[in-house]
Amino acid sequence: MINFKEVRETNEMIEKENLDVRTITMGISLLDCTDVTVEGLCAKIRAKIIDRAGKLVEVGEEIAQDFQVPIVNKRISITPIALVAGSVCKTIDDYVTVAKTLDEAAKETGVNFLGGFSALVSKSMTPADELLIRSLPRVLSETDIVCASVNVGSTRTGINMDAVRLLGEVIKETARLTAEKDSFGCVKLVVFCNAPDDNPFMAGAFHGVTEGDTILNIGVSGPGVVKTALQSVRGADFETLCETIKKTAFKVTRVGQLVAREASRRLQVPFGIVDLSLAPTPAIGDSVADILCEMGLEYAGAPGTTAALALLNDQVKKGGVMASSYVGGLSGAFIPVSEDQGMIDAVEAGALSLEKLEAMTCVCSVGLDMIAVPGDTTASSLSGLIADEMAIGMVNQKTTAVRIIPVEGKKAGDHVEFGGLLGHAPVMPMNPFSCEDFINRKGRIPAPIHSFKN
Repeated sequence: MINFKEVRETNEMIEKENLDVRTITMGISLLDCTDVTVEGLCAKIRAKIIDRAGKLVEVGEEIAQDFQVPIVNKRISITPIALVAGSVCKTIDDYVTVAKTLDEAAKETGVNFLGGFSALVSKSMTPADELLIRSLPRVLSETDIVCASVNVGSTRTGINMDAVRLLGEVIKETARLTAEKDSFGCVKLVVFCNAPDDNPFMAGAFHGVTEGDTILNIGVSGPGVVKTALQSVRGADFETLCETIKKTAFKVTRVGQLVAREASRRLQVPFGIVDLSLAPTPAIGDSVADILCEMGLEYAGAPGTTAALALLNDQVKKGGVMASSYVGGLSGAFIPVSEDQGMIDAVEAGALSLEKLEAMTCVCSVGLDMIAVPGDTTASSLSGLIADEMAIGMVNQKTTAVRIIPVEGKKAGDHVEFGGLLGHAPVMPMNPFSCEDFINRKGRIPAPIHSFKN
């Protein structure tokens, strides 16, 4: 039973410490929407999305009102489109047509984003996969709320370097086509290693082939709650620090579990997982970097940052799995630059570099996220950065991702504004030395020796 003290604590978390349900994401399988024509495929896709998700926003708002718990986003994830549309999409125009259908259907339901314009190419690419990837600059520039992802590596298969090289070019072209919006198209594209099937967070969400026909995944976030809890144990030993984080994560996850069960009941859709990720926002007091500072660092990026982040990530997961039998997705701590005011402050103070961020991704939940770099960064350098991050995920058997924005017309030290939860970012310098000859090699980097576990 929940006692009055816990109710009061939860109310304070919501009112004063930025606790929220960051997203209710409905996963929808489109495998039964295949057709012999693009027009037939689009008609089936539109009908199924509107049928399944038509009440998602309404129910989300009702639950938020009834429980007085903010539910910030309502989203849809779909089966990777390369699997659904590959048999009928023969040109880039065909894929753009499908993307526009997804955009229109998602807007009709009222959701914030739709994720799953995706391809899974960790070992190799089919012609349909490659065509989808080549369509992304137009897809991301000609739609508003469609998000894309490409899984280019895994611990079991290695890294598909042909896809990595192609994506460097795709990101550059996407930046160019959306230059008038500060290259915003790149914000909607994530490159993964070891992508999970049940991630509710954008832009990387897709409905994996291991999932059921329709499912609800919940993403909960509360960096401000954790920071406030740590203020009461300043100077305490590491055991006390860990216990405080773990207990706080437990309470936050219980809120997500409550909302998930109620949404599942009202929508009559099976509950999938709760993703307990400390996902920051630009709001003051809602920062993962501020948690690291509360743990004793002057700035995120100072010596000790990677150790502090590893501790935080681990204790968040431990608290979450005690609160729900179905914790999944990416659960842990996110370190996006533009979405975290503390990270922005650290970059501007000179405490946090791209290289230090890369080291931190070895122990956080995702990877290099929402990082603006100069617009003249070469495609091969972008591919090299992606390859580095994929290698971290492959060798460490964890999910890693890259969401990088080479902002047209901007140079290191400039600022770019994305707005809303996406925030603003200082443009970070890239290493100026070339990796082009390495990136231009064909084939894939093989899986590490510890991948052979049969």
